[in-house]
Amino acid sequence: MRAVIQRVSRAHVTVEGAVAGEIAAGLVIFLGIGRADTSAVAISMAEKIANLRIFEDDQGKMNRSLLDVKGSALVVSQFTLYGDARGQRRPSFIAAAPSEEAKKLYEEFSEALHGLGVTVATGVFQAMMSVELVNEGPVTILLDSDKTF
Repeated sequence: MRAVIQRVSRAHVTVEGAVAGEIAAGLVIFLGIGRADTSAVAISMAEKIANLRIFEDDQGKMNRSLLDVKGSALVVSQFTLYGDARGQRRPSFIAAAPSEEAKKLYEEFSEALHGLGVTVATGVFQAMMSVELVNEGPVTILLDSDKTF
């Protein structure tokens, strides 16, 4: 599982001109599901992100988590995080999970975040989406469950 996490002051995702999900301060999580991912990986990634200390404390240091600041999360499915463009110009997405499995794990990830006490909004799985966000910091973190980066 791969995630691009951005700390935001606000964000929303629209599908066909209608807002599908919207948050105030918190995290936008672009989530890619790989072929080898499992429910355990989804739960572990949700716990990691909810507890990731990337919000500032009173001294201006990144010491607070999403849970500490009571922030929200906007989770957007993005299979292109598994795009492999090494050696070619057109990315291959062979490492991305098939859509049925990816949707199941995307939903399990979102439910796990919610179960930890995070208010969760989502995009629409497999839809063409427009995401607007205000990145604060800017802070952007890359996570990979296989720890390839």
